[in-house]
Amino acid sequence: MAHNTSLVIALLHIFALSFLNIVEISNGFEHYDISCLRSFKESLEDPYNKFKHSWNFGNTTRGFICNFVGVTCWNLDENRIIGIDLGNMRLKGQFPRTNNYCSLAHLNLSGNDLTGTIPSEISWLGFLTVLDLSSNNFSGEIPKSIVNCTYLNVLRLENNQLHRIKNFSVANNRLSGPVPMFYNITFPAESYANNPGLCGLHWTHAWLLLRSFMFSSNNDFW
Repeated sequence: MAHNTSLVIALLHIFALSFLNIVEISNGFEHYDISCLRSFKESLEDPYNKFKHSWNFGNTTRGFICNFVGVTCWNLDENRIIGIDLGNMRLKGQFPRTNNYCSLAHLNLSGNDLTGTIPSEISWLGFLTVLDLSSNNFSGEIPKSIVNCTYLNVLRLENNQLHRIKNFSVANNRLSGPVPMFYNITFPAESYANNPGLCGLHWTHAWLLLRSFMFSSNNDFW
């Protein structure tokens, strides 16, 4: 009997510790997500007061960030963000920079007037599945560190002032569909190696080819 009682107490102790660890991890994510949003607010200029009026960090209630304009949460009772949609708000400024990871999965900053480079620190958005920076004034190179955003399914960078592609490789994935032919530049076969579903050549303009390669629903690279 004493042995059974000790076993029950030990199991309850383990359960309590596990529960506290889960709460601690969840609170950690919430802290990082709030810090993430602060970085966006500090980096983006909002001359027409499209979103900043609602981003009040003085509120400390559960899920308060879920009421921010353009912010979607995983759960309305938690300060954990799944999406930020600030597209077509006539915003200015530069891409936010921070050292904290956050649980953000969808980011839309398209159709604004953002400038500067896409920072190499973009890997802090490591959980992104959708990144839309199209129709801005970003310049410079596409950072190599973007490959660290391993969950990306959609990447939109059209209508910016980014440099032309000099290096391109999608080797060792599960891509399918036609191999793109880029205008005025070629890449070796190694750039497409170990993608058993790729086939043939797709003859059209470069931007359309790259776009079709990025956004094909039949691949899971981006």
